[in-house]
Amino acid sequence: MVGSHLIISAVATAAALAGCFAYLLSPPIPSVAVDQQPHLGKLTLGAPDALALKGPDWQPVENDQAATAYLEAAQAILRRAAQASASADELPVTGRIPLPRKRPIPRP
Repeated sequence: MVGSHLIISAVATAAALAGCFAYLLSPPIPSVAVDQQPHLGKLTLGAPDALALKGPDWQPVENDQAATAYLEAAQAILRRAAQASASADELPVTGRIPLPRKRPIPRP
């Protein structure tokens, strides 16, 4: 009688060999050319089919103004949270913080 360990290892080996053969015999994947040109101008949050105006007299559109207002509000909230978390009665830790020492294992 063949042991279950031998059967499991034989199946795993066969699967690994099948995977290796499939990898080696499959046709190569065509490479994809990526355009590496930097973006010239500010990105807008407008619709994909909308024309983006990027001239020197470009005015922010409504979505950009909303995004700017949102970021400013988020930064103000984070500043308030940072000030609230730093209590006035505690000094900031400026020195080295010692780590706990290893304790010996108690032996009975």
